[in-house]
Order: sequence, then structure tokens, then C-alpha cells
Amino acid sequence: MLKWPSSGIGTGAEEGQRHRYHTAWAEELERLVARIGPRFVRSEARQHAKAYLQGLLSPAERKNSWQLAEMLGEHTPYGIQQFLYRGAWDADVVRDDLCQYVVEQLGDADAVLIVDETGFVKKGSHSAGVQRQYSGTAGRIENCQMGVFLAYAAPQGTAFLDRVLYLPQSWTEDRERCQRAVAHGVPFGWVTADSIYGDDRRIRLWLETLPKPYVMAVSAKEYVYIGWQQVRVGDLLAQLPVDEWMRLSAGDGAKGPRLYDWQLVPLNPPLVEGWRRWLLVRRSLEDPTELAAFACCAPAATPLTKLVQVAGSRWHIESAFEEAKGEVGLDHYEVRSWDGWHRHITLVCLAHALLAVVRAKTGEPDLAPAQAEPEKGGLAPGSLAAFKAHRSLLSA
Repeated sequence: MLKWPSSGIGTGAEEGQRHRYHTAWAEELERLVARIGPRFVRSEARQHAKAYLQGLLSPAERKNSWQLAEMLGEHTPYGIQQFLYRGAWDADVVRDDLCQYVVEQLGDADAVLIVDETGFVKKGSHSAGVQRQYSGTAGRIENCQMGVFLAYAAPQGTAFLDRVLYLPQSWTEDRERCQRAVAHGVPFGWVTADSIYGDDRRIRLWLETLPKPYVMAVSAKEYVYIGWQQVRVGDLLAQLPVDEWMRLSAGDGAKGPRLYDWQLVPLNPPLVEGWRRWLLVRRSLEDPTELAAFACCAPAATPLTKLVQVAGSRWHIESAFEEAKGEVGLDHYEVRSWDGWHRHITLVCLAHALLAVVRAKTGEPDLAPAQAEPEKGGLAPGSLAAFKAHRSLLSA
């Protein structure tokens, strides 16, 4: 049962507020468990699903089967391991429940869909999809698994909609993530991703057929069209006019506006009437030689400030990864199988979404604006970790 700690601090109005937050927290968990309950045929599996979510939301330092079993009062981890490895339930069906839950609670027509991957460092060679490969999480080539995620960044909060354990050769097939979101009727206004996905022209063209606007990072080796000429992005970056930069903020960070210089380069228009394509270029103020490029497509009247805002929104998923790893055990699993990985990650995404929904529902007045970026190595003022720390939310 979720409860507030007996700290002995605070009386009267403060204790009343604590009670209200505790009630909202516990009620939201019950609603979420009731939503996914029908996905588990056996009552024992339903009980383990609830216990697993409680464990993920708990203050346990590690969220693997041994620690969760101990926290839940079970003598061995075998019940939880059976639930993850061989239980009769479909993680993709629960994933669909997650998607509907996020849309119902946080849905917004101006939300941004963000595609990104995160690495899970592994010591052995037996886990599904593991091999030596570059991990942005580790910042080097490591023996690891890569998980690709679709996040939903709305004004009310950020949560994951989808996840998949990707084999290295399958990374660029990520259109399925966005296609599934579209099929589920997820309301969103924009799509953004890093250059692993932005360099795949098929993804950009598919978004244009919907049509849905996008701001996708592209590498210097990618090609774009200007007139009848195919131009390498790196060559374009070397020929930019020196007097057409505009200084704009990509959103507020922990230290104030995140300022960069920006420039738009018109590209060939798409087939969508009234829409335009551009190459958006970002220049660092500290190092003017540090440039980043984004392929953009949107209605012709879209202002530069909007494109900059979407380009700057990718930190939402980076923050969500950090929160999910630090708060609900995203990378604490000990499973090796494809099914086991997806089951653990799906339940983690549900727990993370619950945190976002509780925070949105309680309307915490002393949290920073949703666009606040975390300090490196610290908690963003408006992060879920800060929310839990401020309200001392614990599980027991």
C-alpha cells in the first residue's frame, strides 16, 4: 500500500495536503491496475502485476526480481520471475493500454512525438539483441542492448507510448513506432528525432503523406534537394550566410533560456499544398563552429520560433529516460529473453506514466514550468524525481 512517511514534520494544513497527495497517488494506482487487470487471466498474475508496479514505484534502490521480492515480503524471487518469464500475458496488449492511458490523461493536439534510443549495458552475451555497439548512454562502444522508445511530450507531462528491443540492423525501421501511434489515434502536432531516424528519408516522406509536421535532426552526410541539385548537408553548413543568424531560445533550462543562433535554408517544397521544407541550422554561442542541422517540413506560415521550439523539445525524452532509470527501474532488469525484456519495460513505462499523471492531476504549484531542462547530473526542478522528493512519495 502506498503511503506517506511518518516523518513527524508538518501539521495542520501541511498534513492535510500530504493526505490529499497520498490519496491521489493510491487512487491512481488502483485505477491503472483495474485498467490492465483483464490482460491477466489468472488472479495470481493480476496480483503480481500490481505488486510489480508497487515495487517499481517504491524507494527500493534496485528494482530487480530479488529486491522487489524482498520488499514485497516474498521469500524467493521465483514468483516474480515466473510472472516475467513464463506468465500467460501479452506485453503488447498492455502496451496498448499504456498508450490509451497516456492519451486520456495527458493528450494534447499540440504534443510532440519523440523517437530516441537508450542503451542497457550488459556483461554477458546471452541476452536478446546484445552485442558490442555504440551506446550514447555510456558514451562509448559497449556490450549492450539498445531499446528504442516513442515518447509523448505534452504540456501536461511526458510519458512513453511504445518501446522495442532493437537488433542493430533494425534500427532504421522505426516507422512502425509512429505508425502505431497514428493507428491508435494519438493526438499530436509534431514529430522529432535524432539523426539516426532523421537520416532515413523514408520516415520523413511518410510523415509528409499524413501530413504531419516534423523537425528531424540530420547528419552532415545526409542529402537534401535545392532546385534540381542534390546537396550534402555538410556542404550546405560550410556555405551559410554570415549575416542571417537569429538568436532564439530553444526553451527554458535550469539556468534560464537555452540560447542559440538559428538560420533557415529553404529546400524543395513537398507535394503537400501550402507546406514547405527547410533545413534548420543551430549554432552554439560558445563555439560558433559547432553546428547542428534539422530537416523540417510544416505549413508555410510556421514561424521560425515554432521550429526552434520543436527542435529543442528532444530533451523531454532524455529527461524521461533519466527519470525512468532513476525512479522506476528502467535498466534494473535481469531478464535475458525478448519477452521478458518487453514485459519489464512495459510495466516500467506504466509506472513512469502514473508518476506523470499524478503530477499533472495534483497541479503542483511549486514545480518549474514543463519546459525546464535538467541540470547536468542533477534533478530538473519540474522533474518526476523532484516531485517525488518534494512530496516524499514512498511505497511500502
